[in-house]
Amino acid sequence: MPIQLDVVEQRFPVAGAFTIARGSRTEIRVVTATLSDGAHSGRGECVPYPRYGETVESVIALIRSVAPDLESGLDRLGLQARLPPGAARNALDCAFWDLEAKLAGAPVWRLAGLAEPRPAPTAYTLSLGEPEAMRAKAAENAGRPLLKIKLGADGDLDRIRAVRAGAPNARLIVDANEGWTLAQYQALAPELLRLGVALIEQPLPAAEDAALMGAARPLPVCADESCHDRESLPRLAGKYEVVNLKLDKAGGLTEAFALKRQAEAEGFRVMVGCMLGTSLAMAPAFLLTPGAEFVDLDGPLLLAKDRETPIRYEGSTMFPADAGLWG
Repeated sequence: MPIQLDVVEQRFPVAGAFTIARGSRTEIRVVTATLSDGAHSGRGECVPYPRYGETVESVIALIRSVAPDLESGLDRLGLQARLPPGAARNALDCAFWDLEAKLAGAPVWRLAGLAEPRPAPTAYTLSLGEPEAMRAKAAENAGRPLLKIKLGADGDLDRIRAVRAGAPNARLIVDANEGWTLAQYQALAPELLRLGVALIEQPLPAAEDAALMGAARPLPVCADESCHDRESLPRLAGKYEVVNLKLDKAGGLTEAFALKRQAEAEGFRVMVGCMLGTSLAMAPAFLLTPGAEFVDLDGPLLLAKDRETPIRYEGSTMFPADAGLWG
């Protein structure tokens, strides 16, 4: 069945600004791929990430390079070998799943052999900022059960103390985005535990995380930038307790399903995360949430404008996507 490809860049405004240790954004640039057989269409979204050497332009070019193969019959399984893990393959992989669901007249969860998805609670992310601003933002969201705090700069302990003062009952996880050293982690971990922090994402740069091997880790550590696909797992044992699954890193839902199964089999706890994207990016990732200890799929909550037919959130509870959006 020859498949036609369309790929475009789209921009969505952030609600205010979104700031991490690497910088701040007031809008997101996403790439949307559409696959069509002439009667049915499937869509997938990816977020090119400079940290992994990606730009919107390079990802669009990589997606377009597959067009002749699609016209010659390339399918979703063949795509896994045709492109490497990353944003481009993710957009195409998710578009394939959506198209397959449309052709079959059945939801993706059924095609994948999963139980019907149930609503799931997600973390809500607080951007990196001055302690008082973070305290105020935490107070605005104190009723949410799980807050994710962006760190990775001088004064991180003051930030967490401020967030805890603003949201005294919320469970906290923190994300340093590779901004710490081992010494900083070991100095901060006991106090973070006392303040009720349950997890720290990627405290050390991925290229330097060998320092975690055999080191005392009183606060569980999650691999984010260090974990992409199944080939990452052998390098993570002994360094991390948790792995963060993101479709843009894994290269799509097909690989992410396999990564989740293998990670769990090898004793890792699982977090399901996202880049800052729209509901179209969250919809396939939602299918990874059953059994995950931490869910961080709050991208649409941080935007000023989302897709038509957005995913429904009630507070921090996320619901399965409508078929009009994806899957």
